[in-house]
Amino acid sequence: MGKIDEIKEEIGWLKVMFGIFTAVDVSLLGWLVQNYDKTSTLNTLISFMIIFFLSLGIVIVNRNAYKKIRQLRDL
Repeated sequence: MGKIDEIKEEIGWLKVMFGIFTAVDVSLLGWLVQNYDKTSTLNTLISFMIIFFLSLGIVIVNRNAYKKIRQLRDL
Protein backbone atom coordinates (compact mmCIF):
# COMPACT_ATOMS: atom_id res chain seq x y z
CA MET A 1 0.00 0.00 0.00
CA GLY A 2 1.42 3.36 -0.99
CA LYS A 3 1.80 6.34 1.31
CA ILE A 4 -1.08 8.15 -0.39
CA ASP A 5 -3.46 5.22 0.14
CA GLU A 6 -2.40 4.93 3.76
CA ILE A 7 -3.13 8.61 4.42
CA LYS A 8 -6.51 8.31 2.65
CA GLU A 9 -7.45 5.38 4.89
CA GLU A 10 -6.45 7.34 7.99
CA ILE A 11 -8.57 10.28 6.82
CA GLY A 12 -11.50 7.91 6.27
CA TRP A 13 -11.15 6.53 9.78
CA LEU A 14 -10.93 10.05 11.23
CA LYS A 15 -14.16 10.96 9.40
CA VAL A 16 -15.91 8.03 11.06
CA MET A 17 -14.58 9.02 14.49
CA PHE A 18 -15.60 12.64 13.91
CA GLY A 19 -19.13 11.60 12.97
CA ILE A 20 -19.55 9.31 15.97
CA PHE A 21 -18.17 11.85 18.43
CA THR A 22 -20.38 14.59 16.98
CA ALA A 23 -23.54 12.48 17.04
CA VAL A 24 -23.00 11.36 20.63
CA ASP A 25 -22.07 14.89 21.74
CA VAL A 26 -25.16 16.49 20.18
CA SER A 27 -27.44 13.72 21.45
CA LEU A 28 -26.15 14.00 25.01
CA LEU A 29 -26.45 17.78 24.91
CA GLY A 30 -30.05 17.50 23.66
CA TRP A 31 -30.88 14.99 26.41
CA LEU A 32 -29.34 17.28 29.02
CA VAL A 33 -31.32 20.28 27.80
CA GLN A 34 -34.59 18.34 27.89
CA ASN A 35 -33.99 16.73 31.28
CA TYR A 36 -31.99 19.43 33.08
CA ASP A 37 -34.62 20.04 35.76
CA LYS A 38 -35.45 16.32 36.20
CA THR A 39 -31.96 14.90 36.66
CA SER A 40 -29.76 14.86 39.75
CA THR A 41 -26.79 17.13 40.23
CA LEU A 42 -24.39 14.22 39.86
CA ASN A 43 -25.89 13.18 36.51
CA THR A 44 -25.75 16.77 35.31
CA LEU A 45 -22.11 17.10 36.32
CA ILE A 46 -21.16 13.80 34.68
CA SER A 47 -23.04 14.80 31.52
CA PHE A 48 -21.21 18.13 31.34
CA MET A 49 -17.88 16.36 31.80
CA ILE A 50 -18.65 13.86 29.04
CA ILE A 51 -19.81 16.66 26.73
CA PHE A 52 -16.58 18.56 27.44
CA PHE A 53 -14.35 15.57 26.69
CA LEU A 54 -16.32 14.62 23.58
CA SER A 55 -16.04 18.19 22.31
CA LEU A 56 -12.31 18.10 23.02
CA GLY A 57 -12.12 14.81 21.11
CA ILE A 58 -13.93 16.40 18.17
CA VAL A 59 -11.37 19.21 18.06
CA ILE A 60 -8.44 16.78 18.26
CA VAL A 61 -9.84 14.52 15.53
CA ASN A 62 -10.53 17.55 13.34
CA ARG A 63 -6.97 18.85 13.73
CA ASN A 64 -5.53 15.42 12.97
CA ALA A 65 -7.69 15.11 9.85
CA TYR A 66 -6.56 18.50 8.55
CA LYS A 67 -2.95 17.57 9.28
CA LYS A 68 -3.37 14.39 7.21
CA ILE A 69 -5.02 16.37 4.41
CA ARG A 70 -2.04 18.74 4.35
CA GLN A 71 0.31 15.73 4.22
CA LEU A 72 -1.65 14.36 1.30
CA ARG A 73 -1.44 17.68 -0.51
CA ASP A 74 2.34 17.84 0.01
CA LEU A 75 2.95 14.41 -1.58
